[in-house]
Amino acid sequence: MREMLEEKLARFEELERAMSDPAVQADSSRMATVAREHGSIARLATKYRTFRKVNDEIAELLEMVQSSDPDEREMAEAELPVIRRRREKIWDELLELTIGGEDANRTRCVMEIRAGTGGDEAALFARDLYDMYKRHAETKGWKVEILDANPTELGGFKEITLALSGEGVYRELRYESGTHRVQRVPETEAKGRVHTSAATVAVLPEPEDVEVDLKPDDYRKDIFHASGPGGQHVNKTASAIRLTHYETGIVVSMQDEKSQHKNLAKALRVLKSRLYDHYQHLEDAKRASERKNMVGTGDRSQKIRTYNFPENRVTDHRIHLTLHKLDMIIGGNLQPVTDALIDHDRGQLRGTMGIDD
Repeated sequence: MREMLEEKLARFEELERAMSDPAVQADSSRMATVAREHGSIARLATKYRTFRKVNDEIAELLEMVQSSDPDEREMAEAELPVIRRRREKIWDELLELTIGGEDANRTRCVMEIRAGTGGDEAALFARDLYDMYKRHAETKGWKVEILDANPTELGGFKEITLALSGEGVYRELRYESGTHRVQRVPETEAKGRVHTSAATVAVLPEPEDVEVDLKPDDYRKDIFHASGPGGQHVNKTASAIRLTHYETGIVVSMQDEKSQHKNLAKALRVLKSRLYDHYQHLEDAKRASERKNMVGTGDRSQKIRTYNFPENRVTDHRIHLTLHKLDMIIGGNLQPVTDALIDHDRGQLRGTMGIDD
């Protein structure tokens, strides 16, 4: 954790210098990108800078305790407990800011919801999850933008991709990555039997442009005609975009907009997020043993939660949490589940991270 904080502070100070650079100031697009990244890590970096300053003060006091001057020694011994308590408070605040890992404080993310096993019922459940996240985002004051959607005839979604932005958006929504399972009686079920179906959710931090070096030569761009459900709303012009990243094989398709340029811009946002997520997973694999106590793995095949409609029950399997408030949660109040997951992570961090003199 200390290594990560050092890296964030170094990057923050590098961005501070860049914002004072006349060449950067003259380029409004570059300045906006630098300023956005600077703002995204400012809170964490400045808090850690304060922590280091307090640590230095403690080191000075510890030297004064060894002084031959009794007055100086007495003063240092009196101040040490006070400043140590201050340091502990700052460290707790740093722990709070780092719950969720290095990307915890990002204010933008991409969410991908896909119907899993269960046919039409799974697609309808994917729609329910989209509605749940949309209502939750509204209560949090987050902005939601649909990047792409593949609706079904019955009103569900085979898949839908969203961009969300706002304070704390990734820190909270990162817990939604995984397989969500629903148990309920479908409207088409004549005998009233409970069916089980599933949908997968992936939440990816949206990186700043400077964090993912993506050049046109790194991917293939294919242009094709967009299509709609049941052959309706077919775009007569070739405006849909498919990007294939050569190195990783990641493919992104976008056809929500009628404009080819808008589809390309959206596709690049999603591709950058998936690339960032891909490379982060490679790094995470190297540090897997260090993170074995963290909540969940982010593996998209992991069954993280069950929504049982007959019992009005939601169960989060990662922390063995059961709430008989499904109507409230599916209605958009995710906070009880999110708070429980964050509390669990907080307890794990406090148990493994300490501070030394």
